[in-house]
Amino acid sequence: MRGDPACPLCIDSMFTVSDHEFMAEALRLAEQGLYTTDPNPRVGCVIVKDGKAVGRSFHHKAGEAHAEVLALHEAGEQARDATVYTTLEPCAHFGRTGPCADALIAVGVARVIASMQDPNPLVAGKGFAKLRAAGIETASGLLEEQTRALNPGFISRMMHGRPWVRSKLAVSLDGRTALAGGESKWISCEAAREDAQRWRARSSAILTGIGTVLKDDPALTVRLTGDWRQPRRIVVDSGLRTPPAARILKQPGETHIAMVGADAAHQARLTKAGATLLLIPAKDGHVDLAALLQRLAEMECNEVLVEAGPGLNGGLLAAGLVDEFIIYMAPCLLGDTARGMFSLPALKSMQERIELQMTDIRTVGNDLRVIAMPTERKDHRG
Repeated sequence: MRGDPACPLCIDSMFTVSDHEFMAEALRLAEQGLYTTDPNPRVGCVIVKDGKAVGRSFHHKAGEAHAEVLALHEAGEQARDATVYTTLEPCAHFGRTGPCADALIAVGVARVIASMQDPNPLVAGKGFAKLRAAGIETASGLLEEQTRALNPGFISRMMHGRPWVRSKLAVSLDGRTALAGGESKWISCEAAREDAQRWRARSSAILTGIGTVLKDDPALTVRLTGDWRQPRRIVVDSGLRTPPAARILKQPGETHIAMVGADAAHQARLTKAGATLLLIPAKDGHVDLAALLQRLAEMECNEVLVEAGPGLNGGLLAAGLVDEFIIYMAPCLLGDTARGMFSLPALKSMQERIELQMTDIRTVGNDLRVIAMPTERKDHRG
C-alpha cells in the first residue's frame, strides 16, 4: 500500500515522475465533471500500458458509468497487465452501477494507483482489499491534496456528516455589502458576477435567509449560457414568512424552506406554490443551523453556497459552520453607515478575533477575489 501518511516524502518516494504525470492527467480529467457529478465525487482515470496511456475518462454524471469503467472500455484488450491511475479508490459495492473493483479484476490489470482512499464508509479500503485479494498491486496517496481540494463537499459529507459550506460575499474595499437602506446592486463588476455564477453551478444547494428573500426577492438560479443543472435553493425561514409569490418559488429546480413551525394554512399555501418544507429543530427560537446542515447532508448535498445577509452569515460563522469564504472586493468605498458582512457579538479582546488563512487571491475583472478559510477549519477536508 502506501508509506507513512504523515510523511509526504515517504509517499513521494513510492512513485516515479511518470506516476505523477499520469495522476495529474487523471486529475485534469476529473475536473471535467466539476459541474455534473453531484452528488457523486469528481473522479478521473488513466490506464497506462508500456508507458503509454491507452484509456482515459472521467465520471460524467451520477447514475452513469464510473471513470474506471469508461477508461477500461477505451483501453479494450490493452487493459490487461496495465497500470490504472484513478483519483479515488475504486468502489467495491453495488450502487447505481456495479463495483469498479470487480471490473478491474475481470480484465486483469496489474496495478492500481489511487490518489486517495474513498471516504464513503461503503468503500473506505474495501476496494483496495478486493483488488489485493485478486493479486493486483495497489498504492495510494499520490497528489492526494489536489484530489481532496477537488471534492471537499463529498469528503465532508462522508466523514463529518455535513456539506462543505462556502460563503460568497461581494463587498466594497471598506468591507461593506450594501448601503444602509439595503441597496447593493451592483457592488461587484460583471466579470465577478459571472465568476460567482460558476460557484453556484458547482454547488449542490444555494443557502439564503428570509431577510434576503424579503428584501431582494432573488431567483438564485444558475444563469450561464447553455444547459446547466440547477442547485437546490434553501431558505432559512424560522417563522415561515416567505411570500407564496416569491421569485425563488417560480424557478426551475427545487426550493426548500427550513422552518421550525408555522401556521398550517400558510404551510399549505407555500406547498401549493411549489416549496418543499423542512421542519428543523429550533435553537434559541430559530432554525438550528447545524441540524439544517445535517439534513442537507442526508439530502446528499455536497457543497453549499451561502448567498445571504449579515444575519445568516454571522450565525453560520459564530457556530463554526463556514468552511470557506469567497469574497469579491470591489474598488469602491461605501462608508461606515453601510451594512457589514457579519452580524456577530462584540469581541471583548483581539484574542477573540476569527483568524483566516488566505488560499487564493486574484483579480477578476476590476475586483479582487479572495478565497479564505477559518484557520480552525483548514483541515476539515480530511
